[in-house]
Amino acid sequence: MPLNNTQAPRTLYRFAVATSWFTILLLMAGALVTSNDAADSVPDWPLAYGRLIPPWVGGIRYEYTHRVVAAIVSILTLILAIWMTRSERRPLARRFGWTAVSLVLAQAALGGFRVLAGYPALSATAHAALAQIFFITVVGLSLYLSPWWQRDLPQLDDSGAPPLRVLATLTTGVILVQLILGAAFRHGAFGIDPHLFGAGFVTAFVVWTGVAAKRRFRAVRELRRATILLHSFFGIQILLGLAAWWAVVAAREAVQPTFVYVTLTVAHVLGGALTLAASVLLTLICFRLIRPAVSVAAQSRSAYSASETSAERAEV
Repeated sequence: MPLNNTQAPRTLYRFAVATSWFTILLLMAGALVTSNDAADSVPDWPLAYGRLIPPWVGGIRYEYTHRVVAAIVSILTLILAIWMTRSERRPLARRFGWTAVSLVLAQAALGGFRVLAGYPALSATAHAALAQIFFITVVGLSLYLSPWWQRDLPQLDDSGAPPLRVLATLTTGVILVQLILGAAFRHGAFGIDPHLFGAGFVTAFVVWTGVAAKRRFRAVRELRRATILLHSFFGIQILLGLAAWWAVVAAREAVQPTFVYVTLTVAHVLGGALTLAASVLLTLICFRLIRPAVSVAAQSRSAYSASETSAERAEV
């Protein structure tokens, strides 16, 4: 049964969407720190040079801006969780809200560990990976709070193999792994070869999932739009990846990060995050609209048993 506007106010949904947009800004701020080689510009945490507001010079600007935006996102996430606890009757929504709070706190702790303990190849890669997981959690939560999700929607049957729900989930997982490989390369954990190899897997899964969605559910507007969104972001991301690779090679001899290098690498990071978010949206829409394969099979067996029973009675 769909919930009424009192139980799920549109303002809560809009606040969750706003939190998602601020998280995109946070991802951009973090990418700017890495691309400008500013990760070690502030040696202490949570203060900066023992102050709330440090000198606004050099790489400190990027690192401090990253911390300020992170604090804003943390506060927004906490407000969102408290708001949901007070207004949402769905237990899953409340659990998702506090899961997001746990993730943003863990992210802050990882950031502090990176500053105080070092180990940049490991801690910074984990920090970047957790940032992506937090982002898709907030994006998924926004969709779950949307008025669309809470409508009475027709349930679809998927007779294809593998089921589109499975394909979309696998695609999301492959994209997430690919972003982790990219973060590991950016932070010096290993070379670019695993990331390039992963790009091939992502391409295969994105195309496979898109073809399956179009063939089986071309007439379903939500699935069609989600597929177009995924393919659009992925296509842009491929172009940004090629441009970023060129920028990395061209900037090897530069003393300081160039404007072109910073712009293209940051855009590539954001493109990856948006591609992941589009895949998550497609996956969740599949779960909302398409019946599980087990349910379809159970209904088929039930119908078959009923027909057999009817046939037996007719014979008698």
